[in-house]
Amino acid sequence: MNDYLILLLGLLCAGGGGELFIKGAVGAATWARIPAGIVGATIAAFATSSPELSVSISSALAGTPGVALGDAIGSNVTNIGAVLGMALLISRTWAPRESLTRDLPVALLVPIVLLLLAIDGTLSRVDGLVLLALFVVWFTASVLAALRFRASGEEAGDLAGAKPGMAVVYGISGLVLLVLAGRFIVEGAVGIATAYGMAPYVIGATVVALGTSVPELATTIIAKLRGHQEVALGTILGSNIFNGLLIVGVASTIHPIPVALTGVSAGLLTGLVLTALIVPSAGGLLKRRRGGLLVALYAVYIAMMLQMGSGH
Repeated sequence: MNDYLILLLGLLCAGGGGELFIKGAVGAATWARIPAGIVGATIAAFATSSPELSVSISSALAGTPGVALGDAIGSNVTNIGAVLGMALLISRTWAPRESLTRDLPVALLVPIVLLLLAIDGTLSRVDGLVLLALFVVWFTASVLAALRFRASGEEAGDLAGAKPGMAVVYGISGLVLLVLAGRFIVEGAVGIATAYGMAPYVIGATVVALGTSVPELATTIIAKLRGHQEVALGTILGSNIFNGLLIVGVASTIHPIPVALTGVSAGLLTGLVLTALIVPSAGGLLKRRRGGLLVALYAVYIAMMLQMGSGH
């Protein structure tokens, strides 16, 4: 029963944390005159990926870095299939130009790079350093874009008049709640899944991945409801880049990761297909029916992982 209560507490923290963090992130973007889409792809993405980072470091130090790999790959599938899919079902989305030109190509590249590095059956420390180097290049490009495209702040909408001090308070409070949400949800979900006898890899790729993606879900859905769709898409793409390059890079640098190509390749290829499906039409529009397709493919992925687990 305790696991269920912890899971519920995590969901409550995710809802409150997502609301506060969006207020802080958009308010900060307004004050600093930086496009909110860039804030979503960097600050918001880092914040919502903090549970995955925590899982990555803890599992690598404990000598079980495979959990980190399963969590990162599964989270990327969940972010697009479940989180973005559900957001699109709420309403259609126009993709910000910076997301299409900078973040989407890198998000498409991440599963390809991971698959190429893992094809020998191991993600070594050298592979980890390669991933970290690619992350630094992308993050530097994002920071330079923020400096180059300092905006008027009109896209902040109803938070355009928010004071910088309050934006910081909102952002930090939301971040704390999102971190707590990820930890509570992972703890509760893993406890429940273990009680039902699920295999460790399946737990990492499904339950833990879904749990650590709740901050992205809360942030994305609330951003959509508040009309800040540029934050929603930026957060998803940025989070996937953080997961694939930074988090897997950190884990494999701390401890080399043995790779079971069957499960890993299935997750990476599913992630690649899902990412390709969010390439918008010529006008930059992602329609609701695209969301239905993403959710359906995510359901197929979950069924596939559970089938692999039953034969473990």
